Amino acid sequence: MNYKYVILLFSILILSACKKQEVYLNKIEGTQINISDSLEINQNIEDFVKPYRERVNADLDSVLAYAVDTYSKSDGDYNTAIGNMLADAVYEQSNPIFKSRTGEAIDFVLLNHGGIRSIISKGDITTRTAYEVMPFDNSAVVVKLKGTQVRELVKYLAKGKRAHPISRLNIVLDADGNLKSATLDGTPLDFSKTYNVATNDYLYNGGDRMDFFKTNDSLYVLDYKVRNVLIDYFSKIDTLNPVIDNRFIKLKK
Repeated sequence: MNYKYVILLFSILILSACKKQEVYLNKIEGTQINISDSLEINQNIEDFVKPYRERVNADLDSVLAYAVDTYSKSDGDYNTAIGNMLADAVYEQSNPIFKSRTGEAIDFVLLNHGGIRSIISKGDITTRTAYEVMPFDNSAVVVKLKGTQVRELVKYLAKGKRAHPISRLNIVLDADGNLKSATLDGTPLDFSKTYNVATNDYLYNGGDRMDFFKTNDSLYVLDYKVRNVLIDYFSKIDTLNPVIDNRFIKLKK
């Protein structure tokens, strides 16, 4: 008997058996499950999630301050109480951080009107309130802008005529809507100077077509989410009572 051929035959059979079988997907089936109260609760999952849910809700519902009125971003044409509060909070909370790292101060703040996603209702202000007003993970940054970019910033605000939140910057339009003045602490902006402007990373990256942020000397990332700015600000105050003021106005005829 020729064992060589027998061994060869067994080798071929073994290799054929070990050859990877190719599997092809030829059909996908699915069913629609409507999410409603009629769905049966998986008690094991519910028992596992319950302590985490209770802890999160307890944190979110912790009272930080009290609002004497209800505030909305639609309350004013050029500035709003809620927008003023937000911009002032960013300045108040961010300026000490920026100053400790650079030895310089923030000159003014510019945020975006669309970033305010909820009203603040009269009554208790909680951590949940901050998440509702600012649900995005936008962070506060400080951009060092040359005067030419600051000029474009002012033109953008004057042309847009929208209540983008600002702090420490004052803009006055004449009765026809043209720029009349742009001042900082009562002093006209000097477009030959460089200014430290606090904003959020969404606007820095060109959000709301604020392209003037793209050309800048320096960027300082504060590692401070705007939502956390609000939480810290609310925690410091007892009563929230922001107002519409004259930081961005249009004169009447």
